[in-house]
Amino acid sequence: MNPFVHRTLTVRLESAPGRRVRVLAHMSYDAEDPFAVTATFTHEGLIVAQWRLDREMVADGVQRPVGEGDVRMRPQRVGARNELRIELSGDAGGHAGRRCAVILASAPAVMSFLEATYRVVERGHEEVDVEEFLAKVLARTGRR
Repeated sequence: MNPFVHRTLTVRLESAPGRRVRVLAHMSYDAEDPFAVTATFTHEGLIVAQWRLDREMVADGVQRPVGEGDVRMRPQRVGARNELRIELSGDAGGHAGRRCAVILASAPAVMSFLEATYRVVERGHEEVDVEEFLAKVLARTGRR
């Protein structure tokens, strides 16, 4: 079985109240890092942002409000559509201060992606070899 899952979703980025831009969200999951989902957002071929999200938090966010601090998610209904509202905050660098991006994604599309990840590593069966993880970290920093 392939330990990697990738899906590209068309999502909407709320750039200002009432102004939404379609961007691509490249969602990926790697069994080597079983707790995380990586979301890379692109627009017109350029990477706008990349976030590593907690897989369980994404699944919970489709059902109920979750998160605090830099990442918050909640279900949202727009007409007949069920969406996942993702609010991402972070430093813009320099003197620009903190910025917030709001992403609106199809909840069924997000759940389809998550279901594919559960076929690789079942929810609740995630494991990390702590000794191997520490060895990799220490190797990167030059310590042993």
